Amino acid sequence: MDNHNISVGLDIGTTKIVAMIGRKNEYGKVEILGVGKSKSMGVHRGVVNNITQTIQSIQQAVQEAEAAASEKIEDVTVGIAGQHIRSLQHSDYITRANSDMVIDESDIDRLINQVHKLVMLPGEEIIHVLPQEFKIDGQAEIKEPIGMYGGRLEANFHVVVGQVSSIRNIGRCVKSSGLELEGITLEPLASANAVLSQEEKEAGVALIDIGGGTTDLAVFKDGIIRHTAVIPFGGNVITEDIKEGCSIIEKQAELLKIKFGSAWPGENKDNEIVSIPGLRGREPKEITLKNLSKIIHARVVEIIEQVYVEIKNYGHEEQKKKLIAGIVLTGGGSQLKHLKQLVEYITGMDTRIGYPNEHLAGDSDDDIASPLFATAVGLVMDGLKRQDRKKAEAFEEEIFNAAELEQSAELEQEVVVEQTVKERRSFLDKLTERVKEFLDNAE
Repeated sequence: MDNHNISVGLDIGTTKIVAMIGRKNEYGKVEILGVGKSKSMGVHRGVVNNITQTIQSIQQAVQEAEAAASEKIEDVTVGIAGQHIRSLQHSDYITRANSDMVIDESDIDRLINQVHKLVMLPGEEIIHVLPQEFKIDGQAEIKEPIGMYGGRLEANFHVVVGQVSSIRNIGRCVKSSGLELEGITLEPLASANAVLSQEEKEAGVALIDIGGGTTDLAVFKDGIIRHTAVIPFGGNVITEDIKEGCSIIEKQAELLKIKFGSAWPGENKDNEIVSIPGLRGREPKEITLKNLSKIIHARVVEIIEQVYVEIKNYGHEEQKKKLIAGIVLTGGGSQLKHLKQLVEYITGMDTRIGYPNEHLAGDSDDDIASPLFATAVGLVMDGLKRQDRKKAEAFEEEIFNAAELEQSAELEQEVVVEQTVKERRSFLDKLTERVKEFLDNAE
């Protein structure tokens, strides 16, 4: 496989595992070459709880994607979510030794590394440190401090924390499936990249990704991620409620939800009835659609209210932090009938369903542009970005080497100075390396 042009996203979800192969076309859009999907057997609420079953599901999805794209998969970008993910706000500062020199990458790195020394709960590790805005010598709201003068550099950070064991378990499943871990991305961020426009991120928007096991939230304002949360409820809990409320088996409950389910009980007449075949010669069961939607409505309201609490925690009710673009719903759970209207009714915020066609090539299959695949598309995009970054670094290296051969020692020094001002590697790249290292040593 030509690794330089192709990226593979692996979405390890609670209900399904998706392997998606994509590449950039000449217009800079993402072209999906193949998709593989398998039932997720060993994952509960976004956390791996059976390694063997998860490996089998990953291999099945990967083989399907390889057959569809006629490509061999080697490296994958994996999404991480689950109920163990939490986020916090933190402020930190450094005092610079020489305030006569301009602030550069090394100062920001020093500040970010300081945040990584925060004491976490046992077994937890910082996944992301995302700077919000900077302050230099008391001057606030600075977006880009590089190149400015100042003695005290301060910043507010959005820190995302997760359990080390969960991250390592995902790494183990990927490696045991015969794949290399190219990168790890937080799933709400991947979904956001796939379905949100830059204008929405600037205006302020909350992305709600309703999966099978969890509901992920990512809040953006002024183009920067401000808040993330993972709520340990998703579409599976609704299916469970239908199963118990109507005394039917899970398979029938899932079909009922997809075919006849609605989040708004008022939509159904009292006399609308659906008949379900009984088990092994038993009498068929009759269920009124009104009752069905009452069961769904009760659970959906609970999920949305929990998400709304998180949006309020971010501070949406303050004028300055108002989310002008409202809410975008994505994920498999967002396909529930009348969900958009219910979300608007509970939160009073404008709502739309997010399809991952924002960055997809025009001739993409309609199925791929479904909210179901938002995370997978986002992971493919993330992998492509990572490759572009590596290409840029390799290109810089080539130029640097050529310049080194051609120029005198004096000029060499200048090139070395330029070389140090490279794009800062994201912490997730470093985390991926650490997970790889851990897995290599564990063998």
